[in-house]
Amino acid sequence: MSTQKPARKLEGATSSALMFYTTLGCSLCEKAKPAIWPVLETFGLQLQPVDIAEDEQLSTLFGWSIPVVGLGNTGDVLCWPFTSSELEAWLRERL
Repeated sequence: MSTQKPARKLEGATSSALMFYTTLGCSLCEKAKPAIWPVLETFGLQLQPVDIAEDEQLSTLFGWSIPVVGLGNTGDVLCWPFTSSELEAWLRERL
């Protein structure tokens, strides 16, 4: 499920990072990782976990949606549930 929200470029995001918006104890985040890992190598990306609990704006944006992945623009993200194929298609449209 792709989500368009007010754009915010996340500080520290790089072109080789897939931002993984998560927080401590997120069981769905652990379930999402097997869908993410195979796609990282295909695109030459590294997974960059971002704890939304450390940022009030991210908590407001994604508190009910995590796990969420993106490329650093908080207005253009992919929310769980997604498959490896859906993540790959989402990334192909953006990279």
